[in-house]
Amino acid sequence: MKEQPAPRRRRRMQRVTMSEVARAAAVSPSTVSLYLRKPALVSAPVGERIARAVDNLGYVPSLVAGGLAAAGSRAVSVIVPTIQNDFFANTIAALQAELDPAGLQILLGNTDYSLAREEQLVRTALSWAPAAIVLVGLEHSRGTKRLLLGAQMPVFEIWECGQSPIDTAVGFHHREVGQLALRHLAGLGRERLAFLGARMEEDLRARQRAAGFTAAAAEAGLQVPAILDTPGTASTEAGGRLLAEALARPERIDGIACSNDLMALGALFECQRQGIRVPEELAVIGFGDLGFSASSVPPLTTIRPPGRAIGGEVGRHIQQRLAETPMPTRSRTIDLGFELVQRAST
Repeated sequence: MKEQPAPRRRRRMQRVTMSEVARAAAVSPSTVSLYLRKPALVSAPVGERIARAVDNLGYVPSLVAGGLAAAGSRAVSVIVPTIQNDFFANTIAALQAELDPAGLQILLGNTDYSLAREEQLVRTALSWAPAAIVLVGLEHSRGTKRLLLGAQMPVFEIWECGQSPIDTAVGFHHREVGQLALRHLAGLGRERLAFLGARMEEDLRARQRAAGFTAAAAEAGLQVPAILDTPGTASTEAGGRLLAEALARPERIDGIACSNDLMALGALFECQRQGIRVPEELAVIGFGDLGFSASSVPPLTTIRPPGRAIGGEVGRHIQQRLAETPMPTRSRTIDLGFELVQRAST
């Protein structure tokens, strides 16, 4: 008796096709495609059959094979300066929570505060025709602006408000953050002030906060604050080192603002090392209201940005734009403000 050949096995690199998913789910390939792009438009029973077939077969959509239009319907490109702290992580988490029900996924890029790197990431993102592009700040290279002005998709610049956004800006005014920090310290009777920052040549928003701090001092009739900067990362180590430099100056400072709470935490550690009482001898204010800020010793006064609110707002606006429904307030700039959180360090 002639032996029957064994069933052919799928080659290791051969992909499951959309047609196979369609046959397994007893629907047409176009229905599978619609479900993968816009699941809300497919009935629940059909969607469950397709999802079960996708899971059983191990189907992974090919964005290239599916065409750029299909890729663009599900991907939102998010480009941030850093993923090393909670600042942008909270915004990304809130954005993803808004996008998930619409079947939209985030493609994340990290610029490390480099405008040239940002341009490279924008160019790569556009080659995949994303549903929208989200990037931090209003300052970009000439090439990035040219690419985004010609993009046929929504562009959201977040964490900053200012003049002439490319499409829609969602954030707050960093210069006003610095002004609020100065006025808070001045209101406590502090007159010899300093601002501690990191990478302010690259971190343009920290530089804006320092500029607002200096401008508010002039308005209050105070001497020009000392601005101390480091080329390294804004870290606890950097905050402690910069405060030590500030304290070594002839005129003793009695109040500091830091570019973020990590820097402020390092300043508190340095105060403990040098036996400086906070806030009696030195008032300390940070920026960010990070997870540790309320539990530091003493608890840190800080300015809380609307990180999660920014992510949620952008997520809702992306869906409204993609659905081509009018937004409730079609303003090119959405200012969500910020909040002073006073604790025991001031």
